[in-house]
Amino acid sequence: MAKNLLLGIDVGTYSSKAVLTTLAGEIVRTATRPHGISMPQPGHVEQDADGVWWSDICALCQQIFSSTDASGIASGIASGVTSQNVAAVAVSAIGPCLLPLDSAMQPLRPAILYGVDIRAAAEIAELEQAIGAENVLAFSQMAFTSQAIGPKIRWLQKHEPEVWQKTAHLTSATAYLVYRLTGQHRMDRHTASHFMPLYNPQTALWDDKFSAAMATPLHLLPTLGWAEEPAGYIHRAGAAATGLAEGTPIAIGTIDAASEAVSVGAVHPGDLMVMYGSTTFFVLVQDKATPDIRVWTVAGSCAGQFNLAAGMGTTGSLTRWFKDQLAPDLPGDDGYAELFKAAAGIPPGAGGLLVLPYFSGERTPINDTQASGVVAGLSLSHTRAHLFRAILEGVGFGVRHNLETFAALGAKVSRVIAVGGGAQTDTWLQIVSDITGVAQVVPAVTVGASYGNAFLAGRAAGLLRSNDIQHWVKPGRVIQPNPANQALYDALYAQYLALYQGTKSVMHRLKTLG
Repeated sequence: MAKNLLLGIDVGTYSSKAVLTTLAGEIVRTATRPHGISMPQPGHVEQDADGVWWSDICALCQQIFSSTDASGIASGIASGVTSQNVAAVAVSAIGPCLLPLDSAMQPLRPAILYGVDIRAAAEIAELEQAIGAENVLAFSQMAFTSQAIGPKIRWLQKHEPEVWQKTAHLTSATAYLVYRLTGQHRMDRHTASHFMPLYNPQTALWDDKFSAAMATPLHLLPTLGWAEEPAGYIHRAGAAATGLAEGTPIAIGTIDAASEAVSVGAVHPGDLMVMYGSTTFFVLVQDKATPDIRVWTVAGSCAGQFNLAAGMGTTGSLTRWFKDQLAPDLPGDDGYAELFKAAAGIPPGAGGLLVLPYFSGERTPINDTQASGVVAGLSLSHTRAHLFRAILEGVGFGVRHNLETFAALGAKVSRVIAVGGGAQTDTWLQIVSDITGVAQVVPAVTVGASYGNAFLAGRAAGLLRSNDIQHWVKPGRVIQPNPANQALYDALYAQYLALYQGTKSVMHRLKTLG
């Protein structure tokens, strides 16, 4: 039976997706599966590794090879497809996450999620005092933020000593899923970069330089590799659980945002992917590192490349909150369409409303875990549509803040590629382009990280070359900024920056009182 298909699977914050492609990147089938997150207390965001991540992998594998559960795109190819046709697999997942495992590689607790989980603020301060903030930046090429795993390891040691005592392995989402499929505990260097200060960007290896402060033996960590390298082969248990053919090669894989960048051809220095998902994530491909405390400098998907990465705290999750809490009368996806249509009918500036979209704290560039959402300028004349437009504009100002930070540290951006759920509507993209003054390219097909994983699977199996991605990604539309809105948005952006500085102490005090 011909093994001429590639399978990519991505486990995201609120849903997981699988895509089956040909070696030429033609989509054969897709399947999706929704899930949720757990917030056991304010600032703590978790997911169950087996109940969510692994359960989704198994279900999606079954769906993708079921003619009734999967969406067939290329029907002529889709008919009669089985797992025996799969030449290689790659997986990505949310990250960086922290998941402690026992000696039998069983999860000891739910996984602690990426930068939206802000529980380790005190541990960041402790590690900075123990190591020195300047030493952290010099060694790790970025500062401690809520995205960093080191402080979350320290939190685990302090607050759950009984879990730490049983911990024999530390892993992240993608690495755990690859282990469940292959029995090999591997992690890509992009993810490992966030396990600071245990990873050395200069050597691309784990490093015990700060072992005294971290109290974390390096043998707890996975073996390192690059995202496009092979991790191993689907073993008997993985095949039995998923229906995939035993012996199928699988890539090491990476974090979902890095796979999403690959999926739209953001693979050359100067390419910037802006992913409008539950959060907004930025991945700029570089050929050399440009460290700065405001953003994250991490390894790329392949040897010789770096990524300058950044991320906002709430984007799609903010529109989801708005719809659930303030527009419950607009059910389903049609409800979102109505909200965006209404927002498009409101003139730029939202009638004098200004929103700080820091509803889960904020990551880059302010890196303030105690920040919170602010709505300024409300009056009795404002409607729900005004408020929704102001939220979209608030995210746009946050995007501009990150892009200006990139420019300030000399990072070259030659092309901006927009992806994710938020990129499906021109309303939001136009707002962002008008605010930033930057054109955004939207590829014709934006399946997401799972599509990038299919490409990484082909790379890991030696079936594709790195430049083949240019044939996979088809040109789509370009969102150009409207110069007529520039002056207004420039003025509002100045007030956006001032609003944070003017309310920061109140935000922090309210968090304490709350």
